[in-house]
Amino acid sequence: MATEQILILDFGSQYTQLIARRVRELNVYCEIHPYNHIPAITPEVKGIILSGSPCSVRDQDAPMVHLAAFRHKLPVLGVCYGAQLLAHTSGGEVQPSAHREYGRAKLGTVDAESPLMQGIDQHSQVWMSHGDTITQIPDNFRIIASTESVRVAAFQVEGEQTYGIQFHPEVTHSLQGKHLLQNFVVDICGCSQDWTSASFVESTVAGLKEKLGDDKVVMALSGGVDSSVAAMLVHRAVGQNLFCIFVDNGLLRKDEYENVLESYKHLGLNIKGVDSKDQFYHALEGLTDPEAKRKAIGKTFIDVFDQESHLIEDVVWLGQGTIYPDVIESVSVKGPSATIKSHHNVGGLPDFMKLKVVEPLNTLFKDEVRAVGRTLGLPDNILKRHPFPGPGLAIRILGDITAEKVQILQEVDALFINGLKREGLYDQVWQAGAILLPVQSVGVMGDERTYERVVALRAVTSVDGMTADWAHLPYTFLADISNEIINKVKGVNRVVYDISSKPPATIEWE
Repeated sequence: MATEQILILDFGSQYTQLIARRVRELNVYCEIHPYNHIPAITPEVKGIILSGSPCSVRDQDAPMVHLAAFRHKLPVLGVCYGAQLLAHTSGGEVQPSAHREYGRAKLGTVDAESPLMQGIDQHSQVWMSHGDTITQIPDNFRIIASTESVRVAAFQVEGEQTYGIQFHPEVTHSLQGKHLLQNFVVDICGCSQDWTSASFVESTVAGLKEKLGDDKVVMALSGGVDSSVAAMLVHRAVGQNLFCIFVDNGLLRKDEYENVLESYKHLGLNIKGVDSKDQFYHALEGLTDPEAKRKAIGKTFIDVFDQESHLIEDVVWLGQGTIYPDVIESVSVKGPSATIKSHHNVGGLPDFMKLKVVEPLNTLFKDEVRAVGRTLGLPDNILKRHPFPGPGLAIRILGDITAEKVQILQEVDALFINGLKREGLYDQVWQAGAILLPVQSVGVMGDERTYERVVALRAVTSVDGMTADWAHLPYTFLADISNEIINKVKGVNRVVYDISSKPPATIEWE
């Protein structure tokens, strides 16, 4: 049975993904598409949401969409720019605000008769973020909410299920924003809220069985959430026709190779471990530039994976753990974002491998992947594992890579991560790790002066990794961990803690 869905047209807002996440929290499936690449409107589409935008509808090259293709046929909700676009193209007026309307505001009046505003309180707090405002609405538009400074905070078009709001219901600062979205998605669009992790597993496994048949599938596993969940879904569909490969690139955490292999065997996965440490160290020899290191690791990985894949006869498919944000990024309104760094994971598939690609998670956000993993019965040590970069410790060792440096950093990292787990802090942190700096400092141990290495500890809190704040770990914990590292790891005599947030810093140092 086809899944009913809400279509979100993206005009470039930083909040578009957040709208999708809120809709999905209502157990309703939705997809984001650029405003200039709208898919065919199938019977499964129950409503349209028009996102915000950094642009103004008054700009000469403002993003426009042929609204007549779905207005009068489907419920439409315009958010911020989307609302201004509805008003502007219907004969209303949109002008620059007298002052930028940004931040918290309260709804002064609310039309309780409007289906969109059902259950929304008078004086409910909302979040504004726009430089333009709707100054005049067309005759068939009716104002259904206002604030002290924004007369047209929300409107409804008479005779059709078209609505606009000049605030952002998707952000948590709009305290009843999720309720408003539920009014639109459930009550106005009539979605049945039956899209759950269990229904996803059932429909996805059925779809994979049909798609893959008796074909063989090969997958590279990393021990992380995405590849593990993707592998379990494919495994349910094809059983032992899934062949998993876990490559030890010599840049994993301490004992991770053995621990991950053990975890996968308990899950019944058909997995082969490949020790390629020396091959990776050779490829990295003398390289100090972060991008050069990433490329060397990526190329070596593909070489090893291709070699191992050829040992399996008649493989047809390559399974990948691609998730929805990766897909959205590749088809964003203005094309892929400027390259900040190469992708953490295997960036692409070389032509010579001649495999078809299957990506069972390419419609899910990270939190949804974890929910599916729980439904599949994956253990917490996989589901709650912090994100770990594909190039591993190579980008946490600033400068060139040697086996000795890797071993030092593995020891430091293990003490830090195990300490976080021991003190109940691990699950409060989005990502944590240690960085080996290309710096030596003077120290004193006993009666002797030392001149040894410096390590930086990094721990951040985040929702999705797009922005992050440094984790405010207890001083006593940091003091104890610093002391433990210096006493137990030979070659380290100084520990520092990174208190930079993202932006302007990145989570990783390279």
